[in-house]
Amino acid sequence: MQTSALDAVLDLKTIRSAFPALERIHEGRPVAYFDGPGGTQVPRAVVEAMSDYLVNHNANTHWKYPSSIETDAALEAAREALAEFLNGRPSEIAFGQNMTTLTYHLSRALGRGWGPGDEVVVTELDHHANVDPWKALARERGVTVRTVRMRPETGDLNWADFDRSISTRTKLVAVGAASNALGTVNDVRKVTELAHAAGALAFVDAVHYAPHLLVDVAEIGCDYLACSPYKFYGPHLGVLWGRQGLIESLDVPKLEPAPDWAPERLETGTLSHEAIVGAAAAVDFLASLAGGAAAGRRAALAAAYAELHARGDRLFARLWDGLGQIRGVTRYGLPPGGPRTQTVSFTVKGRTADAVAEDLARDALFLSSGDFYAWTVVQRLGHAEDGLIRAGCAAYTSDDEVERLLEGVARAAARA
Repeated sequence: MQTSALDAVLDLKTIRSAFPALERIHEGRPVAYFDGPGGTQVPRAVVEAMSDYLVNHNANTHWKYPSSIETDAALEAAREALAEFLNGRPSEIAFGQNMTTLTYHLSRALGRGWGPGDEVVVTELDHHANVDPWKALARERGVTVRTVRMRPETGDLNWADFDRSISTRTKLVAVGAASNALGTVNDVRKVTELAHAAGALAFVDAVHYAPHLLVDVAEIGCDYLACSPYKFYGPHLGVLWGRQGLIESLDVPKLEPAPDWAPERLETGTLSHEAIVGAAAAVDFLASLAGGAAAGRRAALAAAYAELHARGDRLFARLWDGLGQIRGVTRYGLPPGGPRTQTVSFTVKGRTADAVAEDLARDALFLSSGDFYAWTVVQRLGHAEDGLIRAGCAAYTSDDEVERLLEGVARAAARA
């Protein structure tokens, strides 16, 4: 019987063995990391790739001695890896400190050509890194910003409001592929089609989407897309994909002697070369879960993502159902089976999010709490003061850890 691509994906025990952080003991118990939506743990292969670069190849770029030449080659290899990860081209991959910085940089470049009468569309469901850089253009350039409303009862976008918000005056539509607070997956291809029909550009924030579903910029059809490798087992870094012709035509703020070709014209100053190398290693780690280079990087990524998503869905269903059985707990967003990632935000009646997170930390359960920079979402849900608790399943999450979390939340709820 022939083995399918999915059968080749590594088992959980092998995956977990790749993450040194899982050996951490806190309060006498192994730590269970549910904070992946804010940043996943890093496999040993990524750390080793970054260390090797710093020890053996560390240099600045575009000079004529060996370690500089090696650095140029490493950065180009990283562009190739991230291009395959997103299904773009290496000449369309720019790196930066983080997605927020890259988005501000892009907004200023685009905004140089916009003014009063021009409009940008954002959404209430988004992380503010995909809201405030565009709203800044209202102050700086006189651009009008229109905001598509979310539906608090379901945690998704109001599509009728989307249709009303886009017009012939729209220059750009900025939307998140998935909500980092609620896990909602948006139909970004539909958004792109709406934007293009109005003659506008489409910018996609895929920071929360990329760890859970394999990005395909060709399928989405967008013009720009950003993601963050530290959400998919890499180091802290931002990645911006853009159509090469658009990158080349941008009136981008840059130093006069800096490179003026795509994609480097989007990059400012000396970058974190070790983080860029680590980002490529994170992509290769994901591909290695299903055969890696032997299977072809993109094909291996697709197989790994399909299996990891299926495993995550099973864990998430148990987590969602279990939280729903705890008195005083309220869950937010779409239930399992809907268009969503394996991320859930919840509240415990009578307790602040931070207080619950502190209780869980004493049980060696690490979760994030607060607004997660999805400030408008938290406001619309009525929790601006107390915040939300957020749990996310990652490639290394186990059934036992989910059960531990449910027991911990039950104890925290009993203290209300």
